[in-house]
Amino acid sequence: MLVLNRKSGESVRIGDDIEVKVVSIEGGQVKLGIEAPKHIEIHRQEIYVAIQEENAEAATFSGDLLDLLKNSSN
Repeated sequence: MLVLNRKSGESVRIGDDIEVKVVSIEGGQVKLGIEAPKHIEIHRQEIYVAIQEENAEAATFSGDLLDLLKNSSN
């Protein structure tokens, strides 16, 4: 893992297409701005994990798809 120190207004570049900028620092919270091409998905870690778990669950679903559709409309 690369660990860098950055001040407010400074940024880090990842490859040619991604820039991560420290927008502000308030108390114990750092606000980041991320500029990346639209085809690159950007998620908070907890959201990314939830998406992965849902995808894994969907990949192993062995029930009737019609029942799944009926239950999701309720």
